[in-house]
Amino acid sequence: MAIKKDNIKLIFGLKLRQLRLDKGLSLNELSQKSGLSISYINEIEKGKKYPKSDKIIALATAIDEDYDSLVSLKLSKRLEPISELLSSNILTELPLELFGIDPANLLEILAEAPAKISAFVGTLIEIARNYNMSIEKFYFSALRTYQEMHDNYFEDIEQEAEKFLELHQVTPDQLLDEVFLANILETEYNYKIEPIDDKANPAFASVRSLTITNAQGNRLLVNSHLSPVQRAFIYGREIGYLFLNLKNRLHTTALVEAESFEQLLNNFKASYFGSAIIIKRSLLVPAMADFFSQKQWQPEKLIGMIQNFNTTPESFCYRLSNVMPKFFGINQIFFSRFNNFAGQNLYDMTKEMHISRKHYPHTVRDEHYCRRWVALTILNDLGESTGNKASTGILCKAQKSTYIDTSDEYLVVSFAQNMSPTPNINVSVSMGIYLDEPTRAKLAFLQDPDLPSRNVNQTCERCSVFDCKERIVAPTILQKRHKNEELRKALRKMIR
Repeated sequence: MAIKKDNIKLIFGLKLRQLRLDKGLSLNELSQKSGLSISYINEIEKGKKYPKSDKIIALATAIDEDYDSLVSLKLSKRLEPISELLSSNILTELPLELFGIDPANLLEILAEAPAKISAFVGTLIEIARNYNMSIEKFYFSALRTYQEMHDNYFEDIEQEAEKFLELHQVTPDQLLDEVFLANILETEYNYKIEPIDDKANPAFASVRSLTITNAQGNRLLVNSHLSPVQRAFIYGREIGYLFLNLKNRLHTTALVEAESFEQLLNNFKASYFGSAIIIKRSLLVPAMADFFSQKQWQPEKLIGMIQNFNTTPESFCYRLSNVMPKFFGINQIFFSRFNNFAGQNLYDMTKEMHISRKHYPHTVRDEHYCRRWVALTILNDLGESTGNKASTGILCKAQKSTYIDTSDEYLVVSFAQNMSPTPNINVSVSMGIYLDEPTRAKLAFLQDPDLPSRNVNQTCERCSVFDCKERIVAPTILQKRHKNEELRKALRKMIR
């Protein structure tokens, strides 16, 4: 991949600094030999300026290096990882200022200690390769970090959503449905909404929506297997792109098409907007305040809220992650989504977000998640109800989960529903709340005897509960850890 134009100055500066140090020259000595000022050379080495040809010749002569070698974009072997980083899209496409990082400061760090940074960057790249981490996965991780840094609450988008509702004279108690939102797309933005023809285009069978914008007009193709509430969210997100004037966008719900971090960020903003106009905070906050004040655990109330807001369990949980830190001071929470092929004891975590700190559960490669988690047991319940041809509406279960190794306790509320356009896939979404003392005081129903409690762990491979009936593999990682500890003890004893 070609080096980005903005990084050529940095590469030149890194090379010049490294060659100067290799020759044992100080900035003052190089200044005297080249006839350039110390401050100007310092600016070059920090990647802030790129000298003209006559000055490059002067520098090359001063450090006894030929001109072509000095201007070459090839870095020395020890700086190759930095070259690889600069050759990627990361520094140019990731808006570092979102994370409180001044790009100029980052470049200065690279210039000040290139050898150490090179080793660090090389390690990160090697880890990414070993875990098959693509640039798209890096962007997803960066976006998740951005959301977590802001407690997943964005007042500017909330205000834009309320401006939209006011502009369209939506009354305080009015809830938006697919008809209302589709009408806005068709009448105000000249959209044509059509079903996806998955027989003619089988590659789009699992795609929820596809936006086509060209000289002929705007077309929004929607998967015909989606429910009205799923279509409503897609329309709301599409309006979000338009109302927020987000130009660089994704055209499908297949997020792997993302070519830049900006596209993922804009998709998040449009989705946030869509959720905010469908699940208005002015209605959700008092509804949740009433729910938290109840002394009995009432899952039917949550299901009723989901249905009243004309939304899905996933959108509802995600919207809760917006308002709970801001309006209830409950900010140690996580959101997760699991997929499960009906009838199989395999579970894949396909989405997660953590606020305040990293919580359990979170994605673990090549291990088996604890089968005591309510997020997984509810999928088993859904599979059984579907197999028995019972109602396949929304299931809701909750559990107070105490982690055996840490004694950390969470309230985990899980929903399951068979709403995936992919056949035979069941989905659960969960909201977890860390139960510290201030949070316990805000949830009146925690002492309800109908709210079950269970001891859980991270994965079977790490679990010390050997008589666990749900265990499906041996605790190999725990056994290895114990074996290593015994070896360390033996070594310490021998040394003494």
